[in-house]
Amino acid sequence: MDGTEILKPRRLRSSRDMSVAACTAAALFLTSCQAPTSEAPVLSPSVTNDVATDLAAPWSMALLADDTLLVSERDSGQVLEVSPSGAKHVVGTVPGVRHQGEGGLLGLAVHLGGCQDNPAPDPGTGCITVYAYLTTSLDNRIVHMPLLGTPGTRSLGPATVIFDGIPKAGNHNGGRIAFGPDGMLYATAGDAGNRNAAQDPNSLSGKILRMLPDGGSPTDNPFPGSPVWSLGHRNPQGIAWDEKGRMWASEFGQNTWDELNEIVPGGNYGWPIVEGTGNDSRFRNPVLTWTTAEASPSGIAIEGTKLYMAALRGEHLWIVDLATTPTARSILVGELGRLRDVTLTHDGRLYVLTNNTDGRGTPKPGDDKIIGITR
Repeated sequence: MDGTEILKPRRLRSSRDMSVAACTAAALFLTSCQAPTSEAPVLSPSVTNDVATDLAAPWSMALLADDTLLVSERDSGQVLEVSPSGAKHVVGTVPGVRHQGEGGLLGLAVHLGGCQDNPAPDPGTGCITVYAYLTTSLDNRIVHMPLLGTPGTRSLGPATVIFDGIPKAGNHNGGRIAFGPDGMLYATAGDAGNRNAAQDPNSLSGKILRMLPDGGSPTDNPFPGSPVWSLGHRNPQGIAWDEKGRMWASEFGQNTWDELNEIVPGGNYGWPIVEGTGNDSRFRNPVLTWTTAEASPSGIAIEGTKLYMAALRGEHLWIVDLATTPTARSILVGELGRLRDVTLTHDGRLYVLTNNTDGRGTPKPGDDKIIGITR
């Protein structure tokens, strides 16, 4: 769930020792000892402007070459176009979206190409295909649609299903999609309430998936003929790559530890046997952990080796330095409410997407918003 579960002291499925219990009060933990980092100062937020307001349960932002944003609204299934000046326009409604609990229209990604479906591409951006991760009455699936028209008049063409059968539930649907530096499409799939399926390589639950742009499985995936890239996840919510080509993912824990993981092909991240850092050599430990009250992390974005992570329940924007041993600090603590996504524009601006109208937050005037942040 989005960080609303009752906190209970747990880490491994067995009882936890005194030293780990003592660590739960700390704000940030390194995986080498599950002990707090040296505390970095908490910076004061510097909010520059409201880029867009009055969004309804927004979930994902996808940036176009002209710095226009496409924004998904979870409950309505609508995709909005938001111009750099903040003008909003409904691009279209993704067919088949079924909102229930945390499900609905979730992640968006864009990909150059698909000109056969777009006879008059925008000269400023070229032919764009929009990918969407959505919950239907049957499953979670990924579709793509051509983006038609020019700024202010854009629309979505017909939707084509490229991947389906991802288990759905009222929570733990995953939902983030992104194209990696290798040109492949990656998607996060939650355990959909079936904890043990996260350890089953033949299940799509509790996985990060890697596929060709048409939905097929690349031949160099770690499990032959399978889209599974990594396993043992509970509910991964953010994926991004740093300048060294390393893949990172943010992940909801259950009651104790939220995680930032470095993702490697075939890696097993331990859920449901381990939450947070464990001592089982079969599993990869997270690079950083937070208590669920501090994080409940969602979307991430990276510039160079600096990672920005939106936090829902924690109502923080976490900034992680990945250059050496990862360390973190937070800004915007409680200032904007729940934070669902974060993105960087081509000219280096940082945008944060709030998520206070999804039934779990406390909306403020103008919510939900895209807000520009000074870095």
